[in-house]
Amino acid sequence: MIDDARLRFIEAATRQFADKGFYGASISSIAGELGLSKQAVLHHFGTKEKLYGEVLQQISDRLLSRVIQSTAGAGFETQLEHLLMSLYDDGVEYGQDMQLLMRELLDNRRRSEHASSWYLTPFLDALTALVRRTPGWEEASDAEALAAIYQLLGAIAYFTISQPTLVRMFGKQKYGRLAAVFPIRLRALIRTTLATPPSAC
Repeated sequence: MIDDARLRFIEAATRQFADKGFYGASISSIAGELGLSKQAVLHHFGTKEKLYGEVLQQISDRLLSRVIQSTAGAGFETQLEHLLMSLYDDGVEYGQDMQLLMRELLDNRRRSEHASSWYLTPFLDALTALVRRTPGWEEASDAEALAAIYQLLGAIAYFTISQPTLVRMFGKQKYGRLAAVFPIRLRALIRTTLATPPSAC
């Protein structure tokens, strides 16, 4: 269980890292958002890297718990569709998580050679395993299943983080119509992907 102070630091850091990326955000700016000193943040986390790791761990845990919640009951195909649509809903509601993860994919090029933890691996592994339990995908390789998942997650992430730009580009009314149609097209894409295992291509 995370104490309230630590949780406030992580929430502020999530906003800052999502908005500015790892290199753009600073311990000072995170502390400043909370009206605290830089030393107060460092007291809890030690370094910016450790704070960033905590942020990524929180997002990873939240995503993994969504997988666990969504995989009870119905068949694997239905579970996966429900899960991905839930991730879309989360992306709309918690856009900063998706934005931070997209920034991480870009920013991590410089740090990847020295990274000791890959926080999203359990989440991606769980999704890959779920795809391979879907009828027709049992013989798919991990690479084929992961490629399918990555394409679907990419569609979700790209749309959800684009919301502010799309509103400015097209206006609220047109964006509203787009936002109403997108989940319908996403569901169709998920179903088409799952109905087309590698052996059918």
